[in-house]
Amino acid sequence: MHLAQVNIGRVLGGKDDPRMADFYDNLARVNQMAERMPGFVWRLKDETGESAMSLHWPGDPTMNVNMSVWETAEDLGRFVFQTVHRRIYARKADFFEMPKENTVALWWIEEGHIPTLEEAKDRLGHLNAHGPSDFAFGWADLPSAHLWKQCG
Repeated sequence: MHLAQVNIGRVLGGKDDPRMADFYDNLARVNQMAERMPGFVWRLKDETGESAMSLHWPGDPTMNVNMSVWETAEDLGRFVFQTVHRRIYARKADFFEMPKENTVALWWIEEGHIPTLEEAKDRLGHLNAHGPSDFAFGWADLPSAHLWKQCG
């Protein structure tokens, strides 16, 4: 089994907005780093092949989406919490609206499966409606998540 993840967010501004400079200036570098990380399998990309910034959450064209697949939870955790990604992630409130519902969902998939946006929407919707389960869960539901978050 591999681990799929989706995270969504409504950015606070475009590429020309000075508040967003650190986010956009680091986006390509962070995405390229993800692809070089041990355990990386796949990530969602738009027609540019660089990011998914022009793709939007089904039913909400103002919501940006990022999805990826990793061999293990540990591989994803290392990328999110032990690389330069951690600095951007820690500043998400500077770059994205902060909704009251979960914006991240994780779920296990069969090796070789590539999740769709519709599948991701179902998983995140289920997590928000019913809480964590085998169908969808969050970082806190992984046994070693607290260890990754403490590493820097």
